Amino acid sequence: MLIALGGNAIKRANEAGTTEEQLRNVSITCEQIVGLIKRQGEDDRIAITHGNGPQVGNLLVQQEAGAYLVPPQAFDVVGSMSQGQIGYMFQQTLQNYLRAAGGRLASIPVVSVVNQVLVSPDDPEFLDPTKPIGNFFSREEAEGLMNTKGYVIDPPAGREYLDKKRTGFVIKQVVPAESSPKPYRRVVPSPDPIENVEGGAIKRLVDMGVVVIASGGGGIPVIRNEEGSLEGVFAVIDKDKAGERMAEAIEATHFLILTDVENAMLDYGKPTQRPINDMSLEEAEMYLTEGHFLRGSMGPKVEACIRFIKWGGERAIISSLERVVDAMDGRAGTHIHP
Repeated sequence: MLIALGGNAIKRANEAGTTEEQLRNVSITCEQIVGLIKRQGEDDRIAITHGNGPQVGNLLVQQEAGAYLVPPQAFDVVGSMSQGQIGYMFQQTLQNYLRAAGGRLASIPVVSVVNQVLVSPDDPEFLDPTKPIGNFFSREEAEGLMNTKGYVIDPPAGREYLDKKRTGFVIKQVVPAESSPKPYRRVVPSPDPIENVEGGAIKRLVDMGVVVIASGGGGIPVIRNEEGSLEGVFAVIDKDKAGERMAEAIEATHFLILTDVENAMLDYGKPTQRPINDMSLEEAEMYLTEGHFLRGSMGPKVEACIRFIKWGGERAIISSLERVVDAMDGRAGTHIHP
């Protein structure tokens, strides 16, 4: 089983993101995961991936703010920093919970992996970045960054401002202005994941019974240059789509996406909004095409589930962290199947 954890598993929306806050959230998450492991047989395997949006955004701010003191690191390196940070928190906390559980669980090894994910240099996202990272801004704050830091606000898709798009100097309005005093956010390219570079090594660890934490934040995005060598790029890969590639790599039978809502919704945001508990592959594709699942929220999760089922997975589930056991028993969540 591959579990993809949403941002609320690490940092809540109303929190500053201190170490203490993040460890508290990780502890709640790991308690749920250990409860799931307790229900598994000795031959069952589990792997975990997670988001990193707030963390990588904050690390990037720190890099830029301290640039006059020490050289700032490239964005792909910052992404690896966030993998190490979050992976360490989950690794240590899971180890402590498994040890406290005793019995066979106490001997289950846990390891986090700094993990690369291959993308295409020709991905259209590099011409029109869409992935929000870091803090929200008011219009005045966004214009201040434009005037002092050289950001561009809401640029058109295409090659115009390409240097800004490829280096993360783009701000877009991501929510309606009437719904928030701070509707703007920095956005970076989010190319489609092609392959988990270390997938073979991760599978070997999982097959040995190791709980592996990998592909954090969608993995470190890399391309193959003209010589065929790997090279990092300025981007953030959607963690659910990258998680699906990791699920393929480890040959998972189940793909579980845990977020802050219990179900996907049909007619989201309309008076007719309603949860959906079960979808066939064909129904999921139809609802996605009809626009029920928004591009910036539930859409990528459903798309990742569709890919998993098409690849050969038995079941994909979207649910909330608090209902993880009920979701596995079919009493909660949105279930997608062949």
